[in-house]
Amino acid sequence: MLGGINNELFFKSFSGFIVVGILALILRWAFSGNKSLIEKSKQVGSDEEYGLLKVAHSPKNHIEGEIMRQKLLAVGIKATLSQTRTGPKILVFEEDLKIAIATLEN
Repeated sequence: MLGGINNELFFKSFSGFIVVGILALILRWAFSGNKSLIEKSKQVGSDEEYGLLKVAHSPKNHIEGEIMRQKLLAVGIKATLSQTRTGPKILVFEEDLKIAIATLEN
């Protein structure tokens, strides 16, 4: 008791503000994105370093590769054009590999 008055309700409500403030700080820290002003250098990998993606075609340059990628997208195959150590490659998932190769040969 402070000054002869029961302050239990005051302390309970005040502790609620403290808890909300701590949660706000934790959430602000947890959801703050990477705000680094320095861009990370891009790493170029080999053909085998792309996980589930397999090489469907090796175009001569990125312009030809983008045209082929758009052709695959028009057929309904998800494709990625990526720069590897041996040049640009069109990468697709393994279950679409045979269809992609057949589409790009025509």
